[in-house]
Amino acid sequence: MAEKKTASEEPKSDKSIDPKLVERLGEIATRLDLSEIEVVQGELKIRVARQFGVATMPVSAVQAPIVAAAVAAPVAHSPSAAANPASHPGAIMSPMVGTAYLRPSPEAQRFVEPGAQVKAGETLMLIEAMKTFNEITAPRAGTVGHIFVDDGQPVEFGQPLIVIE
Repeated sequence: MAEKKTASEEPKSDKSIDPKLVERLGEIATRLDLSEIEVVQGELKIRVARQFGVATMPVSAVQAPIVAAAVAAPVAHSPSAAANPASHPGAIMSPMVGTAYLRPSPEAQRFVEPGAQVKAGETLMLIEAMKTFNEITAPRAGTVGHIFVDDGQPVEFGQPLIVIE
């Protein structure tokens, strides 16, 4: 005669996520200074991503709505920003390796221009990494001082992208 197993006696599904595994992956990513780490076991896929001071958000498509920004005259750039952009207090660094895009599509206007006023959370550019578009947003309100990358330019982790003064 076959015995009936209760729910607590049934073996765990391969699709259950072990919180300790997720925590351990986060610790490994932090220790090795990785921006993300991914584990795949059968149909189960766990991806842990870290943010490095700049909020990133996957974008499902490049065709994002365009918000018209008032374009003012370019701001005079300080010599220290041009000499060593990474040392500027308002410099926003790349949180990942990828390709920088200053506009949502090739025929669209740029997200921001030098001299433009931006609000905290406003999209400054996109970085495409592994066919995923990540928004680079303003961490605070201010004026766009200098953009250090060109549209379609490859960028490295920690590379200065833009200055918000």
